[in-house]
Amino acid sequence: MTAPPDPPLSPLRRLAHGALRESGLGSVYSAGLDAGLIIACRTSRMFAYGASSLILALFFSELGVTDSRIGLFMTLTLAGDVALSLLLTLTADRVVGRRRTLLLGALMMMASGATFALSENFWVLLAAAVVGVISATGGDFGPFRAVEQSILSELTRPATRSDVLVWYVTMSSLGSCIGTELSGRIIEWLRARDGWTLLDAYHGCFWLYTAMGAVNVACNMLLSKRCELRSVQQQREQQQQQQQQQQQQQQQDAPQAHSSDETEPLLQGHQTTSHYGDDSQPADNTPKTANSPPSQSSWVPQISHDTLAIMTLLWLLLMTDSLADGMSSMSLTSYYLDSKFSLPKSSLGDILSIAYFLASCSAIFAGPLARYIGLVNTMVFTHIPSSAAVLLFPFAQSIPATIALLLVRVGLNNMDQAPRAALIAAVVRPEERTAAMGITGMLRTLASTTGPSITGVLADAGLFWVAFVVAGALRLAYDFGVFAMFVNIKLHRHEQTDEAEGGESGASERRASADGENV
Repeated sequence: MTAPPDPPLSPLRRLAHGALRESGLGSVYSAGLDAGLIIACRTSRMFAYGASSLILALFFSELGVTDSRIGLFMTLTLAGDVALSLLLTLTADRVVGRRRTLLLGALMMMASGATFALSENFWVLLAAAVVGVISATGGDFGPFRAVEQSILSELTRPATRSDVLVWYVTMSSLGSCIGTELSGRIIEWLRARDGWTLLDAYHGCFWLYTAMGAVNVACNMLLSKRCELRSVQQQREQQQQQQQQQQQQQQQDAPQAHSSDETEPLLQGHQTTSHYGDDSQPADNTPKTANSPPSQSSWVPQISHDTLAIMTLLWLLLMTDSLADGMSSMSLTSYYLDSKFSLPKSSLGDILSIAYFLASCSAIFAGPLARYIGLVNTMVFTHIPSSAAVLLFPFAQSIPATIALLLVRVGLNNMDQAPRAALIAAVVRPEERTAAMGITGMLRTLASTTGPSITGVLADAGLFWVAFVVAGALRLAYDFGVFAMFVNIKLHRHEQTDEAEGGESGASERRASADGENV
C-alpha cells in the first residue's frame, strides 16, 4: 500500500519555515557545534572590543597623554597586530594548527587585558598592546578573524556559507553593542562609589576585557578536529589513493596493453571510465595532483597565480577602506564627540550601543540580500550610505544631527562584512583560504596603522574634522572600485570542480547554491 501523503503545513508553520530559511538560522544549525562555538568566540571578543573602543582614547587622555601620542599608540598597536596576524595565519594550517592558533590568541588577549587593568605606565601599556591583543580601533584586526572565517568556510557549503557568515557578523555586532553599553554604565556606577576615580573605573573595565579573553579560551578548547585543515587534506589524499588503487586493479585485470595494438584502445577505454562512473575526467590524475593542496612539509602556504591576480586588486581596495577606518575609528569618533559636545560617558555609551545594535540588526538582512542581488552588489550598495555619513559627520552642528549620521554610519557599516568574507572564500581555493584571509587582514591592519597617526596630527593642529572628510572620500572610492572591478566575477569555480567528483550530490549542491553563485 502507498503511504498517505503528508498533511499540508499550516500557514503558521509555513511562515516559521520561511523565516528559518530566510534568516539563515537553519544554515547555522546545519553547520554544527563548531560553528556555534566560533560565533560565540567572536561575540565575546567583540564584547570586549566594544567596551575598550569607548574608553581607550579617554583612558590615555585621563593619564595625561597627548593627542599625537595617543595616535602613535594606536598606530604601533595596529603594527603589532600586523606582525602577529601574519605570523599566526601563515602557520595556522601547517605548523601550529587552527585551534591552537585561536587558543594562543585568546591567552594573549587575557594577558593584555590584565596589563591594562593593573598598569598606568605608557610604555608598559604600549608593549602589552603591540605584543598582545588589544583592539585600538574597536575592530577585529588580530589573528582571530582570518582563521575563524576559514574554519566557517570549510564547515559550510556555498549555498549556506553566506548565511553562517552573516550570523558570525551579526552576533559580533550585538556583542559590541552590549559591551559598549555596559562599559559606559559600569564607568558611571564605579565613579559614584566612594574612593573610586575615573581612572580606577577605566581599570575596572579592562578586567571585563580580561574575562572575555577567558571565555574565548574556554570556547576554543571545545572545538573539534573538524576545524583543522589537515583533516580535509587527508580525506582528499585518501580519495586519490582509492582512485589510484582502482586504476591499478583495472590495469592488472585488463589484457596487457603492450602485447597488441588492438588491446591498447580497449585499455584506454577502461581507464577513461574509472572515476566512479564519471567519463568526463581522464584516468591520469596528474592534473589533480598539480591542483592538490601543498604538502604538509611546507609551513608557508602556497597561493596560486590565479588567486593572486584576483586578490591583489581586492587587497588594494581593502587597504584604501582600512586607511579610512583607521582615521575614523570608534575610539577616535567617541573622543571627537566628547571633545565637541562634552557628553556624559553613559550617554556616549548609550549612543554607540544603539549604533551597534542597529548594525547587528541590519547585518541579518545581508544574507537574504546577497542571495537576491549578489555578493558584490550587497557589499557596495549597503556601504555607500555608511561612507557618505562618515564624510558628512563633522559638518553636523547639533547633537541630534551628529547622532543621526553616526547611527547611519555604524548601522550599515557591517552589512558588507559577511558578503566580503564569502566573496574571498568563493574566489580562492579551499586550501588557500586561511592564508588569503590572513594576508587580507594583515594588509588591512597595515593600512590602518597610519590612520590614527594622521588623525592625531590633525587633531593637534585643530583640524580633527578633516580626518572624517578624508576618510569618507576614501571609503566612497573603495565602494565604487569594488563595484567596477568585481561585479561580473565568477564565483565558486574551485568548489564546483571538487563537487563534480561527488556525482549527483555535487550537482544538487550546485543547483541549490545557484542563487548564491551569481553576483
